[in-house]
Formats: sequence, C-alpha cells, structure tokens
Amino acid sequence: QNYQALLETCLKNKCLFTDDNFPAHISSIGTGALLKKLPQNIQWKRPHALHRRPMFYAANRKQLDLCQGLVENCWFLAALEALTFHQDILAAVVPQNQSFERKYAGIFHFRFWHFGEWVDVVVDDRLPVNEVGELLFVSSVYKNVFWGALLEKAYAKLYGSYEDLQIGQVSEALVDFTGGVNIRIKLAAAPPDLWDILTRATYSRSLMGCQTHLGVTKVLENGLVAGHAYTVIGIRKVTCQYGPENLVRLRNPWGKVEWKGDWSDSSYKWELLSPKEKILLRKKKEDGEFWMSLQDFKIHFVDLMICKLTPDLMSQEHGKKWMYSLKSGRWVKGSTAGGSLGFCNGSFWMNPQYWLNVLPVEDSKKSLGSCNVVISLMQKHSSKHRNQAPHLFIGFSLYKYQESNRKLPPAFFTQHEPVNMHQVFRDEREVTHDFRLEPGVYVIVPSTLEPQQESEFILRVFSRKHVLWDVSSKIPFPTGMRFTFQKRWLHLFSSNPEINAVQLQRILNNISWRNFQSFRLSFSLDACQGILALLDLNASGTLSIQEFRVLWKRLLFYLEVFQKRDTSRSGKLDLVELHAAVRETGISLSNDVCDLMAIRYGDPDLKISFESFMYFMLRVEIMGEAFCNLTQDGKGIYLQESEWMMMTLYS
Repeated sequence: QNYQALLETCLKNKCLFTDDNFPAHISSIGTGALLKKLPQNIQWKRPHALHRRPMFYAANRKQLDLCQGLVENCWFLAALEALTFHQDILAAVVPQNQSFERKYAGIFHFRFWHFGEWVDVVVDDRLPVNEVGELLFVSSVYKNVFWGALLEKAYAKLYGSYEDLQIGQVSEALVDFTGGVNIRIKLAAAPPDLWDILTRATYSRSLMGCQTHLGVTKVLENGLVAGHAYTVIGIRKVTCQYGPENLVRLRNPWGKVEWKGDWSDSSYKWELLSPKEKILLRKKKEDGEFWMSLQDFKIHFVDLMICKLTPDLMSQEHGKKWMYSLKSGRWVKGSTAGGSLGFCNGSFWMNPQYWLNVLPVEDSKKSLGSCNVVISLMQKHSSKHRNQAPHLFIGFSLYKYQESNRKLPPAFFTQHEPVNMHQVFRDEREVTHDFRLEPGVYVIVPSTLEPQQESEFILRVFSRKHVLWDVSSKIPFPTGMRFTFQKRWLHLFSSNPEINAVQLQRILNNISWRNFQSFRLSFSLDACQGILALLDLNASGTLSIQEFRVLWKRLLFYLEVFQKRDTSRSGKLDLVELHAAVRETGISLSNDVCDLMAIRYGDPDLKISFESFMYFMLRVEIMGEAFCNLTQDGKGIYLQESEWMMMTLYS
C-alpha cells in the first residue's frame, strides 16, 4: 500500500480511509485466547470520536508515556518506551508529519525493519474500544495522544493480528524498530565490566530492555512482576556517605507497580545522598519508574537486551567506521537443510556456506592485529501470523580456511574444529555472536539444530573491513553500507573522568559550531560555572560524563530551537522571539515570567544571547523537575532549610 497515493486519493474525494487489508473486525484482533479477555460490545472508533482535541504525537518527552492494554505485549511496550528516549530513532519509525488536523484523512503510516529491509505499514485510525470509549490495547497516559495505539495497530498488521503480539521478546521489537544488532547478557553470569557496558550503551545510540525471572505469582512482594519485560531508561553513579554506588533506572510498561527494595521511591537509602542529588533523582510517584542498585538488578532480572545501531558496544573501537553486509538464504529439505554437527548425520556439509574475508585495518591499535566481527543469523517467519509457526533452534559455525573458491566437502568438517567450538542453538528469531578474529578467510555455516527443517534466513556481518559472499556466487564482492561512530565525549572523559568549569568552557568554546556562521558563539566562565552548578547533582564541583551527556543533548536541542526562532539571524532573541522559543521547547511559562527572564538574562535592550537562553532554559527544566519530584498534590512542596538553600543557592 502506498501511503502518499492513498492519502491524496482520500483528500481529493473528501473521505476517510478504511483499510480493507486490516479491517475493523474481530479477525484483526485474533482467534485465540485474547478473545476471552475482550469486553462485550466492542466498537471501532476514530480518535475524533474519542476526544474533543486528539493529538497524534506530543513532542514533550513527558507526554510520551504509554500504558499496556489487554494484549500481554509488555515486551513490545518495553521496546517502544526505549524508543521515546531517542527522538531521531523514534522519528524514523513514527513519521512526525502526521496529525488529526492538517491533511487529515483517517490514514497513518509507520516504518519497521522487517527481515533486512525497511517496510512502510499503512493503517486507518479506527481503534477498538469498550462501551465507554476506552482503548482496549495500548494507550497514552495523556488520553488525547494516539501515536502509541496507532503504532501498535500497524505492528499488529505487520505480524497478522493483535493476538500475534501476545508472545514475543523485547529484543525482537528493538530490532524491528532500528535494524540494529542485539546483544543478550545473562545477568547471572554477567561480565565483570557490566557497568562499563551499560555506560557505553547509555551514552551511545542504543536501546535497552530486560526481563524478570518466571514465576507463579504475577506481582511479587518486592514489587517486581514475574516473567515481565521492563525498559532500562538510565543509569547513575551516586555518591553515598559510604562511597559510590551504581544505580539502574527502569520502567514498568504498565505505568504502575514498582520495585519496593533499596533505592525505590520510599527507600531510606536516599538519605545517604546530598540534598540536591536526592531531590533531582528521586521521584516519589506511582508511574512505573524506579531506581535499583546494579547488584539488585543482576539478582532480580534474568536477561539484559541491548540493541545497538552501531555494533561497537563490546569492542570499544570508538570513532571508527564499520561495514555491514547482509545475505539472504534458505534451508531446503533434501538439499540445504543439513542440520547441526551435533546430530552426527553426515549431512552438515549440505548447509549453505558463506565466505568471509576479514581484512586488516591500518589504523587499528588492537594487539595482534585481531578484528572485532559481529555475526547475526535471523530466521524468517513462514506464516503470515508470527506466533502460528514456532521458532526453530538455529545457530552457525565459523571455520578458518585458506582457499575461497569452492564449497567445503564433507571430509573438511570431520577433520577441523570450528572457531566457535561451543555453538549456541536457540529457538529464537535471532542468534548473534561477537568474535575477535585474525585477518584471513573464514567460512560461516548457518544451520538448524535438526536436519530437514525448512526456513528462510538472513545472515548479517559487521566489522571494520571485510568481504562476504555466498559460495554459489562466482565473484566475491562487498555489500552493505558504512556506519560512522562518533565517540568524542567518551574519548575526552577517558583521560578526565570529571571536568571543572574552566575545562567545560574550553570544551564548549573549542567546538566547531558550523550552524552558527553569522556570529561567533562563546561561553563565558560565569555561564559555565552556572551550568555546572545546575547539573552537578552530587555537589562535587565537577561534571561527570553522565552529567555532561545530559548537558550535550539539551544544548543541541536548545541550539535547534534558538536558530529556528532567531529570525533576524542576529544571534539574539527579542521578547517576541523569546516567547516563541520557550513555547517551542514544550515548557509552559507565563508571559510575565518570560519578561522577567529577559530582564534577568538579557542585555539592556532585553535581548537574550544563546549562552543566556541555554542557561535560562536549563534552570527552568531542572527546577521544574525538582518541583514535580517533590510535590504530592501538584500545588506545593515541602523542603527543609538545608535543602532549600542547596537548591536555590547552588544552581
């Protein structure tokens, strides 16, 4: 279905789109256990019939929170929540130029990475509701926002029905949203550098989800939900009276039901922090979000899934270029479905074979010249409905070889051991492995665990430099695309774990601000001291990489807003432009407050530079966040004198 053509047809005919390919009918919901959960008298209604002023999407992050419906798809929702923290990735999946006003025709579209290619999925906006007009499935915390419900409908259409979203893995949805590389970490056997991995994942382009232990009880005494998916939304190293502690921030897709142990909203542990750090990190609300220690995280969760758009997470080869290659294949009974070596059936050699030439990289500083290579094998669904055909157990073997011009014979596999001597076969959609390989020629043999099992698959390889080709191809040629990974800040902080105001000023003033060509952008030491005071939660007088990352993301956002509203290109905002810029950020401030801020932060003509605008907006955000975390009724807050002094004087 062509979204643009269908939209133009509907606008021309002045009619609302109805999708015959995924009709407003019980068949789109499913045929199994989900039907038993449905209320009587289901209706399908468009958002205009459910709310006086429906919105497709809210730009303010705080208005993107979603709640799970009758479908038990916490895995999907946990992945979706992770998307909301990466606006650029979210915009690729959820095209932002859609609304219920301008060019509205009851038609919406979303993009998913589907087995090697991006597909555009079109839906109408008729959503299933109960008798009182409440959405049956995913809904927004803000009842007039509908992007989540429509995205879920598009995903259900892609995989057959809402019923087909009942069972799934966070890792699957993360890949469908990004086309990225999945890394699964078993937390019971977590690597010793787990915190470093989490840090790199948090401050790079990655999305994270996790899963609790299976159990009979749905909600456990400690507040966690058994067999449930959560979103990892942040990490923080805090400074306690007894020393530093690593914390992980999680979100329950239900939007409620939280952890009750150490570092939960009501935990005594918060009293061990500085007043400012406690105020800005602790959020005493039943909103599904909570902190827990890294140690408790490893105890109470089974798997950590990290989906990277760039596969350098485990290798730390920062600032480098990677190649990506993809090949499609098929296991055919009696031909290429040879099964695994473990079955000792003599047919393993029949499986498809792919030659991988790992090439040396001139600028690599790694010892012994070894290269990081990520190999991913993904099986394709044979049915339109994703849960009607169970996953096969799949895996692959990797062999070192000298020649590259013919298929390996049966005798080779009896005489040689694979590089990955302990092959892992899983009944999951995707199996991924990270290798350190010497430059040279290798053979990848993807297979099912048992012979004579049929399925299509795709094989993906990521490395700094390689060539991948099918043995049946006559001429090897590189395929795919290159990614550039920018890790400037990780490199910067590797030598300076904490930076002071002078160093911050030097960093900000040495950046090449290409977008500011009409005037010189500079930050004074006073402004940098003010910015540092705002973000320095543990009162150390310095910024950590975590705090700097917050600053950098906000700085880029404010830069975009400032440029958009600085219509005269003077490098300053007048009062009218300032009011428009504040509205653009999604923050609600009265005109009187804006006028006062122009007096406080502006020049004699009440014009505000970018430096002052950024400092002013950072202060508004942080003070607003402190109020939201402290208030119980939305009207006022209670602070002890020491807390009041800390928040007002050191900010």
